[in-house]
Order: sequence, then structure tokens, then C-alpha cells
Amino acid sequence: VCLFLMAANVLEEDSMEQDIESPVTIHQPKLPKQAREDLPKNINKECAKRKIQRYVRKDGKCNVHHGNVRETYRYLTDIFTTLVDLKWRFNLLIFVMVYTVTWLFFGMIWWLIAYMRGDMDHIGDSTWTPCVSNLNGFVSAFLFSIETETTIGYGYRVITDKCPEGIILLLVQSVLGSIVNAFMVGCMFVKISQPKKRAETLVFSTNAVISMRDGKLCLMFRVGDLRNSHIVEASIRAKLIKSKQTKEGEFIPLNQTDINVGYYTGDDRLFLVSPLIISHEINQQSPFWEISKAQLPKEELEIVVILEGMVEATG
Repeated sequence: VCLFLMAANVLEEDSMEQDIESPVTIHQPKLPKQAREDLPKNINKECAKRKIQRYVRKDGKCNVHHGNVRETYRYLTDIFTTLVDLKWRFNLLIFVMVYTVTWLFFGMIWWLIAYMRGDMDHIGDSTWTPCVSNLNGFVSAFLFSIETETTIGYGYRVITDKCPEGIILLLVQSVLGSIVNAFMVGCMFVKISQPKKRAETLVFSTNAVISMRDGKLCLMFRVGDLRNSHIVEASIRAKLIKSKQTKEGEFIPLNQTDINVGYYTGDDRLFLVSPLIISHEINQQSPFWEISKAQLPKEELEIVVILEGMVEATG
């Protein structure tokens, strides 16, 4: 989940309104120079006109498209992850096709064994012992293949002990069927339990703010969990995505800079039972130290906030 900072939302007003019921006027602490610079009046209009393409969208998906990928065979070397990463419609299509092709393939072999042994020529002959009883065509061979692989066992079509090649095929189909079941069911289970859906009940504040907190200028935003099942060992981190030019003149278009949200103090490890305010102190080590209040709305930057943890209910 990402938070894109705009100056109209991140900076507090220079003066605070006086409480009507209280005669005491609350004065804002003295701000550093970076926050005391006045904003131009036409900032909101300029921000409304500018459309900046996001690096990571609000739903957590990265807005990055891979092109000119030549070594596509590498996707097949890790076929399990490739299937999990596919869209649901392709995943379900492959799920159905794998089972259907497997049943048809072994059904064809069962029919070939019966055809080569001459079982088709002795249909209804009580003196002839076929490889599979009551197998009289490709459709019945296909049904027997389904019964064998899914272990349904209706009892109408049974393999006899006079067919060694059929017994071997039965063993092969049973083993391969178990492998196919484990692979495809595991793929579907992993896809269903992906954390993308769990993240739908994690709520981030719409806007981030920059204001004084305990006498320090801080960037703050809020995060909360809607579910009763807690996230165990939750931790949070933030990255600043911004273009950078090195001292040697190299231009880095999407440079990632770490934003300290309590790594050294342990505040990045959360007990996420109620909504929490995450704070980043803007000091000399902060990437925002050199950015003034007037310069902030002109900057093309993006803050990516990453919340990690283990779901208590599903592990």
C-alpha cells in the first residue's frame, strides 16, 4: 500500500485555531527552516494539473511491465510459481485441462490394450477373459480411466488378473494421478491463500501528514487491521522512490531510499491490535531533510509502505 505525498495534505497550517471553550491559545512550536517556508498560492492548481504515474498502485500491485524478455524458458523451469502467478481464468483453465488430458491419455491407452488383445471382438463372450471387464469402446475406456485416477470405483468395470500390461498401467496411472492431484491441488491452495486478499482488510490512512510531534518534525501516517485475527510478528518499513543523479553523473530513474520508521528503536515491530500511527523523524539522516515546504509539491517522489507479518488464523 502506497502513500503519495502532496503538499496540500502533508503540511499543517502555520497557525492553529483557538479553542472556543478554552481561553488558552495553543501556539505551534517553532518549526525548522524547511517547514517555515511559505507555499505559493497556486500550488493546488499546479498539483491538480500534474499527473504522476504511480510506481506502486493503491491496491499494492506494482505498475511495472516487463518487455523484451528473451529467456522465456526460465518461466517453465519453475512451473509451480508460474501457475500460481497466472490470473484466475488461466489457472482454472489449466486446472481443468490437466485432468481432462490425463483422463483422455490413459483412456486411449486402456482402449488400445483392449483393442490389441482382441477384447473388442469378444464382447458378450462368457468364455473370454478381457483385460477390463465391461469395456466395449473408447467411451467406456475413458470412464474407466476416470474411475482409476479418481479412485471412484463403481465396481462395474474391473481389471482382471489375466492382463499383466493392464496391471502395470493401473499402477502407473495411480501414481501419476496422485502426483497430478498433489501438484494441482497444492497450486490452487497456494493461490487461494495468497496474502493479497488478506491485505484487503488492512487499512492505511488516505493522507500522510508532516507536523511537529514531541518537538520534532515528523512524517506520520496511520495503519489499522479490520479483522479480529491478529497479524503475528508484524513489522513495517518504508521506501522513498525518487530519481537520483550520482556525483559521477549517472542518472538512476527509480532509486530506492530507506525511510527510518523506528528500525533502531524497535518501533517498526508492531502489535497491530488497534490502529497505530507510524512516525518518521525528519532529521539530517532523513531523505526529506533537503526538501523544503515550497519544494515538496514540485518533487516527483513516491513513498511505498510495506507491512509484513504472519496471519494468526492460517499461518
